[in-house]
This record gives sequence, structure tokens and C-alpha cells, in this order.
Amino acid sequence: MRFMVLVKGNEESESGALPSAEQIADMGRYNEELAKAGVLLALDGLQSSAKGVRVRFDGDRRTVIDGPFAETKELLAGFWILQVKSKEEAVEWVSRAPFEEGELEVRQIFELEDFPVDVLSPEEAEREAVLRRGLAGTDTQG
Repeated sequence: MRFMVLVKGNEESESGALPSAEQIADMGRYNEELAKAGVLLALDGLQSSAKGVRVRFDGDRRTVIDGPFAETKELLAGFWILQVKSKEEAVEWVSRAPFEEGELEVRQIFELEDFPVDVLSPEEAEREAVLRRGLAGTDTQG
């Protein structure tokens, strides 16, 4: 099972301030622990919403809204993608993250097997699987 761990933004992350050297070192150790355990698939931090945009959809109309965005509790500051056996294992790993405050959200990622055939045909599922293998670098023909 794959889970995305969402790091909620806060006023500090939205200010554009960089973490301290100690925070970077703590996070590096934690990330190494995830990698050595074989559960880490991806991770990254996100810059403040001041450097981002939102694209709003309304029928055929698209509206681009420049950041920054006011509600910091609704913003993201980073993420991990973990491959674990259960939600409980994901929570166990997330509970070890070197944070002193804030909130992390753990969300299970859809797998192709989660979609019934009447929603995702076998042909579409194979096309998606080839795309994903190509992104992972495991399919040189797709």
C-alpha cells in the first residue's frame, strides 16, 4: 500500500524562511531511516504559496490565481510517499518524524486494482501501468 504524507503549511513555512541546519540534519536522518527501511518512494518540500498559483475550473473557463494564499492551515509545505503494509505502519513511521509542532496528514493512494472494470477497463489499466513503469524507470519499452 502506498500512502502520501502531507506536511501542513504554517506561518513559518509560508514566510519563506528556511529550516535551521539542525532541522535539516534531523530531517535528513529521518529520511535516511525511511530509505534504509525500504519504505520511502518520494519526498520533497514545497516553497511558499507566494511562488505558486491555483487554477480554478468552471466548465470550460480556467482562472489562474496567483499566491500567496491566506489560509495557511489549508496549505502544504511538503510530502513523502511511503510504501508500507498497512495504514498503521504508515502512522508508525509518520509518528517518528522530527516535528515539534504542526500536523501531518496520511492519505492512502489509489492503486489500479481499486477501480472496478466498468470504471477502468483492462486496456486503460494496462496503458496506465505502462506509464507508471516508465516513470519508475522499470519499463524501457513503454
